[in-house]
Amino acid sequence: MKKKAFIFDLDGVIVDTAKYHYLAWQKIATELNINFTLEHNELLKGVSRVRSLDIILELGKVEASQEDKNRWLIQKNEEYLTYLVDMDQSEILPGVMSILKFLKENNQPIALGSASKNARPILEKTGIIHYFDAIVDGNDVTNAKPDPEVFLIAAKLLGTSPENAIVFEDSVAGVQAANIGKMTSIGIGEEAVLHEAKYIFKDFTHIEMSFIENLIEKK
Repeated sequence: MKKKAFIFDLDGVIVDTAKYHYLAWQKIATELNINFTLEHNELLKGVSRVRSLDIILELGKVEASQEDKNRWLIQKNEEYLTYLVDMDQSEILPGVMSILKFLKENNQPIALGSASKNARPILEKTGIIHYFDAIVDGNDVTNAKPDPEVFLIAAKLLGTSPENAIVFEDSVAGVQAANIGKMTSIGIGEEAVLHEAKYIFKDFTHIEMSFIENLIEKK
């Protein structure tokens, strides 16, 4: 079997931590009298913490000093981390484990490419960190998606060219980053949202192993 490099986003792809981000941001929004809904939360997918706060402040037309912003960013992360304390393998989204196991058994290089600065503790708590040959997270990059930096670093660490890298993403910015980086983009989620992806699946339970095999064998 040939070798390709498989790069996974974290939030909304491997684990559903998006709900925890939402709750943490909502708490701050409520304190600022900003109406922050699940629909608004879609705008934050794949976006850095700093940019996420700016989006929320824009929604509420709230002007703030850098000092206030810094305080809210710390507050948000501390709130978010409280939700992660009890995380375990049950938080892994359906179908993900069978794909990871298949790739590992077939010696396919696997990396994480995530904006999250909490990626390593999440992978450790869910017991799957050993599946990943490389981890690139928010601590390793300077440019947020749709800049392809996070995926390009991951491909390099796996020793492969971007053309031989396959990216699983649930956000528009992430799909765009994979496309800009000349990688094969696989959207996990709604087709209406992720239509720029080369392939789209509702979730991992809809992905047949034959599809993965075909990706590996493709020139």
